[in-house]
Amino acid sequence: MKKLLACLTAAALLSGCHAADQPSAASYVMNDNYRTTYEIFVYSFEDSNGDGIGDLNGVRSRLDYIQDTGFDQIWLMPICPSPTYHKYDVMDYYAIDPQYGTMDDFDALVKDCHGRGIRVITDLVLNHSSSQHPYFQDALNKGADSPYYGWYNFADSSREGYAEKNGRYYEARFWEEMPDLNLDNEEVRKEIEKIMAFWIDHGVDGFRLDAVTSYYTGRQDDNIAFLEWLNRAGKAIKPDLYFVAEAWESQDRYAEYYRSGIDSMFDFAFSGFNGIIRNVLLGSYGADDYANALKKEESLYSTVNPAYVNAPFYTNHDMARSAGYYAGEFGQNKVKLAGALNLLMGGNAFVYYGEEIGMKGSGRDENFRAPMYWNDSPSCVGPQDMENVSMYYPPYDQQKDDPSSIYSYYRKLVQARKNYPAIARGMVFVYEDLCEEEYCVLEKVADEYENVLIVINTSEGEETIPISQLGFGNLAADLSTGDTAVVLNEQGIVMPPLSAAILTK
Repeated sequence: MKKLLACLTAAALLSGCHAADQPSAASYVMNDNYRTTYEIFVYSFEDSNGDGIGDLNGVRSRLDYIQDTGFDQIWLMPICPSPTYHKYDVMDYYAIDPQYGTMDDFDALVKDCHGRGIRVITDLVLNHSSSQHPYFQDALNKGADSPYYGWYNFADSSREGYAEKNGRYYEARFWEEMPDLNLDNEEVRKEIEKIMAFWIDHGVDGFRLDAVTSYYTGRQDDNIAFLEWLNRAGKAIKPDLYFVAEAWESQDRYAEYYRSGIDSMFDFAFSGFNGIIRNVLLGSYGADDYANALKKEESLYSTVNPAYVNAPFYTNHDMARSAGYYAGEFGQNKVKLAGALNLLMGGNAFVYYGEEIGMKGSGRDENFRAPMYWNDSPSCVGPQDMENVSMYYPPYDQQKDDPSSIYSYYRKLVQARKNYPAIARGMVFVYEDLCEEEYCVLEKVADEYENVLIVINTSEGEETIPISQLGFGNLAADLSTGDTAVVLNEQGIVMPPLSAAILTK
């Protein structure tokens, strides 16, 4: 086995590898950004003051839960003052929205997180501000006489993607109340550097970048160039600052954004209603397709930037929740295994709050952001225009002590990522001769950590897979989703329906 490991080159990943040409982890880059991140919509997470709106102290009160589940990073969706519930239209980049608390509350939350080994990243919304931002209001009222007129993209007449107020036309691609910033303006860029420095001084470990494909609409090279500048500027302030960017595009296109040097791009190819994970669990794709897609994207991203850290996720605040994707006898099993197909991917994996307990929510955006289902009487009321969201699976307080619950399964998954670092950090090797439509076998290879073998059965029937010759004789984690356990025997490994397993040597 040592000889086989020694002879493999990274180029082998570009073609179908077999056991005789297994990869080394020579190109693996040690990076503390390999984490498991919990995405939190503060508005709907936990209320601490009785007004029905989640707040920072509410998040702080739930740190035991976050830590016990195993998450070691949280992403706070926008927390700055804003006139909307979603808060992606920022009125003040240097403050906390009063609905969420104070800067002292934020500082206390960050301090407590860091004391538990949990990093904090926040949304940095740069494509646009709120139309109520004082700078935009000044530019709107004074026109060219305003020092902030050049901070936005004004025009003399109407054109596509522009809105109108007070007889002035301005770019607002998302919504008329979100005027686009002129990111070529040097004063704007200086302001962005000040904003990053401010939040870094308050302990922020990184930023999630919203809608990076819209910085310059239809101009990908300019978007990438701006990200390159932003990455450089941020890391001049804090060398280990982490950036993860949203580019809701095809995989080939968002892979190109790694040219900027950005740490991570969200991996949309696997996510959502039309993504690889759901297609595998509904039988449109095979388990072998999943494994080969992992191998393919590893080659794709590393070709652009060998230091990339993938950001796999299954759903987020813009998507219908995944528990609604599956019905029938095996519905809950598929909800669980979908979590495994996400969290067994490499990089910094993201989980949207409530996915770990099987929350539901579809239709309008507000429904995706329903109150965290802690119990039958959540402390938050949810966004104003949210429809009645009926949950199918029990709340957390009924799942936490049930070893067969969705929560217990997710907790096991997150803990496995911590216990076996090669899951997040290792390079993928697919045993193609042991992969079929119903199941797949792959290895994560990392020089600094013990390799792990991952076996996945995506079918609704039991499968016996002959892995004995591979030398992985220790069942490190049984990730079966039902009542039947994974079994190792002389014939190999017996995988119950819709199950996964992690093995070591």
